[in-house]
Amino acid sequence: MTLIDPEIDIHLTPDYAARALREDARAGLTAEPKWLAPKWFYDARGSELFEEITRLPEYYPTRAEREILDARSGEIAELTGARTLVELGSGSSEKTRLLLNGLRDHGTLTTFVPLDVSESALREAAAAITADYPGLVVHGVVGDFTEHLDKLPGDAPRVVAFLGGTIGNLLPDERADFFTSVREVLEPGEWLLLGTDLVKDPATLVAAYDDSAGVTGEFNKNVLRVLNRQLGADFDVDVFSHVAVWDAENEWIEMHLRADRAMRVLIPEIGLEVEFAEGEELSTEVSAKFHRYGVEAELGKAGFTPGAWWTDSEERFALSLWQAV
Repeated sequence: MTLIDPEIDIHLTPDYAARALREDARAGLTAEPKWLAPKWFYDARGSELFEEITRLPEYYPTRAEREILDARSGEIAELTGARTLVELGSGSSEKTRLLLNGLRDHGTLTTFVPLDVSESALREAAAAITADYPGLVVHGVVGDFTEHLDKLPGDAPRVVAFLGGTIGNLLPDERADFFTSVREVLEPGEWLLLGTDLVKDPATLVAAYDDSAGVTGEFNKNVLRVLNRQLGADFDVDVFSHVAVWDAENEWIEMHLRADRAMRVLIPEIGLEVEFAEGEELSTEVSAKFHRYGVEAELGKAGFTPGAWWTDSEERFALSLWQAV
């Protein structure tokens, strides 16, 4: 079968990432308490570290979601009859392929639309999927899912997949805005496929974000290396400690970097000098965990009706299907 070259739409300016990093660094490092956005973990080294994390014995979410997709992709295809699969995030992972296989085998899938902020990552993913799925139209979108959902192509019915529990990195108001914007771009009858990590015992949750091998700690510290390289900062990465804690009230994991001594950090590219007190913590990630009733309430408020709810065999992670009404 003839390969169809992937089409790539670009909705970000060439300096988008650099400008966004400068803006986030200034906003976060002048705030009280200080914070940095988790998306800045993911340079090439950060992506490698995260892939390593997904293989750690303590980090169950990737395996649990893969188990569900392996068992349910055919059912997802039957329920949605999707002609277009949209994935917010990487389009080359094993989990994506499980979903593509189920939809292709059902016979309705014609188009795959991966959306990512990284043009290089998107082009690599699009080329790989094109090579492995002859006849499938691959139409990539370089964009930010908080800004460019209205740019998504593809024939109806579409299913928009947001996997990996990434929804947990958004705060409640941000999640509400996200669900509303997804609903606004879908026609009635189209679908959202959502991966959510579930509330469970705190020991299991904390271990998943503070593994015994220290890989997550290195991943957390990588955000400082990104600032050093991209903004000329002089963070001494080795004098920050990785901290992961369970916030029972908000039902989320928080990751922090704790300054082991007082220090002054210079960030020349944004003309900023930042003071850290000994023991001061810099927030780098929130990862919310969910109950089914909470997910149903949030999606219902945004204009979705439940289609299906599946968990892995140990009920650690959920994959749910929601139809726009």
